[in-house]
Amino acid sequence: MTRPITAGWDGSKESLAALAWAAREAVRRDTPLRVVHAWRFEPLDQAGLGDRDAQEEWVLGVVTESVRAVVERHTGLEVSVDVLEGETVDTLVTAASASAALVLGSRGHGGLVGFLLGSVGRQVIAETSRPVVLVRAGDRAQGEVAGHEIVVGQHGEPEDSADVLRFAFETAASRGAAVRAVRAWTLPPLYAYNQATLKLLDEAGGLEPLEERALAAALRPWRERFPDVPVVEHVEMGSAGQVLLSVSGRAQLLVVGRRARRTALGARVGSVAHGVLHHADCPVAVVPHV
Repeated sequence: MTRPITAGWDGSKESLAALAWAAREAVRRDTPLRVVHAWRFEPLDQAGLGDRDAQEEWVLGVVTESVRAVVERHTGLEVSVDVLEGETVDTLVTAASASAALVLGSRGHGGLVGFLLGSVGRQVIAETSRPVVLVRAGDRAQGEVAGHEIVVGQHGEPEDSADVLRFAFETAASRGAAVRAVRAWTLPPLYAYNQATLKLLDEAGGLEPLEERALAAALRPWRERFPDVPVVEHVEMGSAGQVLLSVSGRAQLLVVGRRARRTALGARVGSVAHGVLHHADCPVAVVPHV
């Protein structure tokens, strides 16, 4: 079964940009496009919309017309539109579970709106097991041009970032783009320098060569699987979020992983994902770690 690219629609200009991005991605991947609108029945006495079925039909018509205006340029694209009654978070998480990726709109620097208003966005990103792509209202197809890279963050052991790298390489292959794999590193605390660590550092020739070897090992299976995708290995000292943002100006898509965790304040998506979501100008894909 082919998983569709799913776009969340809420009528905002951000969701229209997300819909356009999702349509282009579905064409590149030769997969269906699904558009989902989370809806709740509101009793109304005007325009004959007090009836549940009538209101649902009206909402479906509005969504369908908006979708048609965006995707009509993509001849042959298989498109489905679903107006689903229920809570927004639950609706989007359920839709994402059957998708190759869920695409949502996001506002400019500083905050997230639409589907990502308040805790809703954090919960959607944190609770889904599928990639979520955030697209700003100003996004245009011209940004997906030759020379603009798929930038992906890698950290930890190879298995820790397998799903993140898979998504980045698949996207790059479908676009004929290069992958810039970024591994940021910082100095470990003094107590971490035990005898075994010092021996390892000595054999590697220092911290940066050790990090370079770790990145090369993580990329090796993906280089073999996607031999036609050019790869740039980027190792830099600094915080992961800052290093990724420093190279995001050359990116057509920034891909980061996340380990969701819950606190007394609700769902958290991690500092790196949080930082790039708020400050990157290009679309951002957040891919859950296994």
